[in-house]
Amino acid sequence: NLLPQLTSLGFVRETFDAIVTGTVKAVQDAHNSLATGSLEFGTTDILQGNINRSPSAYLANPAEERAKYAHDQDKTMTVIKFKGASGQADRGLLSFFPVHGTSLYENNTLVSTDNKGMAAYLYENFMEPTSAPGKNKFVAGFVQANVGDTSPNTLGAFCESPGKPYDGQPCEFYQSTCGNVTQECHGRGPGFQVSDFESNYLIGSYQFEGAKNIMTSSSLTSVAGSVRSVHVYINMSNYTFTLPNGTTARTCKPAMGYGFAGGTTDGPGAFDFKQGTTSGNPFWDLVKGAVTPVPSQEQKDCHAPKPILLNTGEATFPYDWQPSIVNIQMFRVGQMVILLVPGEFTTMAGRRIRDAIKAKLVEKKVIGNDGVVLLAGPSNTYAHYITTREEYGVQRYEGGSTIYGPATLEAFTDIYSNLVGYLADSSTTTPSPGTAPPDLTQNPLSLRTGVVLDNVPLGSSFGKVLTQPSASYAKGKQVSVRFQGASPRNNLRLQDTFLTIERQNGSSWTVYRTDSHPSTKFNWKRTNGVLGYSEVTITWDIESDAPSGTYRVVYNGDYKNGWTGKISSFVGQSSTFTIA
Repeated sequence: NLLPQLTSLGFVRETFDAIVTGTVKAVQDAHNSLATGSLEFGTTDILQGNINRSPSAYLANPAEERAKYAHDQDKTMTVIKFKGASGQADRGLLSFFPVHGTSLYENNTLVSTDNKGMAAYLYENFMEPTSAPGKNKFVAGFVQANVGDTSPNTLGAFCESPGKPYDGQPCEFYQSTCGNVTQECHGRGPGFQVSDFESNYLIGSYQFEGAKNIMTSSSLTSVAGSVRSVHVYINMSNYTFTLPNGTTARTCKPAMGYGFAGGTTDGPGAFDFKQGTTSGNPFWDLVKGAVTPVPSQEQKDCHAPKPILLNTGEATFPYDWQPSIVNIQMFRVGQMVILLVPGEFTTMAGRRIRDAIKAKLVEKKVIGNDGVVLLAGPSNTYAHYITTREEYGVQRYEGGSTIYGPATLEAFTDIYSNLVGYLADSSTTTPSPGTAPPDLTQNPLSLRTGVVLDNVPLGSSFGKVLTQPSASYAKGKQVSVRFQGASPRNNLRLQDTFLTIERQNGSSWTVYRTDSHPSTKFNWKRTNGVLGYSEVTITWDIESDAPSGTYRVVYNGDYKNGWTGKISSFVGQSSTFTIA
């Protein structure tokens, strides 16, 4: 859909194709390596791994409900262990823990998998320390859960307001502002005094350590029983259902509220928008009609108390701005059921739907009281956020981004509840699949131009070293090498690398690090857009356990000829340096 693509100037075909290619290859690799094994699961608490970024909204939930829980975030990690057959190595893990992938700040321009990717790297490296990332046999999956109101910036949100009296003070509690503006309120991760990359490492390491504690435990629970699944498409733009109290409720066509534009403490919004806004603004009420259609009174009433900023459900040019049709899916593996949800459930919203679906599963005798219900999302469709009705009334970012209105959580609970029976061993039928959403990838909007040409200044060449490394380094220091470069979009180097850190072994060289290692960074910069000049800077933060020896930095690039359109590869190679 259009709205999530706006910040990238529309649909990015290279990214889409890379995701599809990688997903298909992962499925093929899994199929080709099928082997006998078994499943076990366990849990542990990770107290320092997340905080609630919208605590004022959480406090709107009933006091008696909040009293059931020790924290305003779920702190429990659940891990499913994929065991090899007797005498065989473990095959992998799936970890479920809620924390946003926003450890790296919004000004980061490097491709990154944030703290979940860091956790996966740390675990896979722990299992196979000599394998390069992505080349290992053990697969560690760190999955989101009810992530909606979570933040990895666990020190809290503070004002970054130099010269003002509130600089360094905690942000205002209800709207996360500093001096009545949102832009100066920023969350701080556990490595704040070092860098956001340090925070990313720490949040990833907490998840890695939690998963390792579970995987090495001798008291895991075996998973046994049938493997079943159910999937349907549901139109959420006007889903009508009956609430437990007997009244009729319905969802709305998608719309975004003013609180959405206020952003979060992980990434503040712009202009004068604020979280917790429950009324419109005369200026923006006038301007918004030029962006999306003016909402009808029925649409306004349906979404109340959300003041509609973007009436996305009725915005269809050049195609739908947000989804009306969503994927609904559940997996059952023995006594475990996984809800694959099409959005980001807040902490309490996730707790409610898990409890409700487990009660229905037990009632239908699909699982027993010892069964486990997990939530994984966003999955399949991105339908933004799902809050409780009480949190929705506060209209912080998550409530402003609950696109189907105040009854969204109850609607999803009703939908999943109605599908529970299809997971039973006795079920011999499948539900009506529903109407699939349109395929919007065939003619998508894209304002991003392709690579026109790559060129080099007179007397230079592709891959030429512009800044050589120093002759020697101590462990813990950073190596930096600058090359004459070309656009990395010419070749995404799937299953390959843009850089290698190579170590000399006699007369040969072996790869020690690639662009998939957290210790390396690949920075590309177009230095002259008209003439097509660009530079690449490769850095390596030398690990404390790096072997002493002689090294070099190698850059693998591809340039596009502006006359013929031909793409050709090249290699740049630094001088050698020693690590002692």
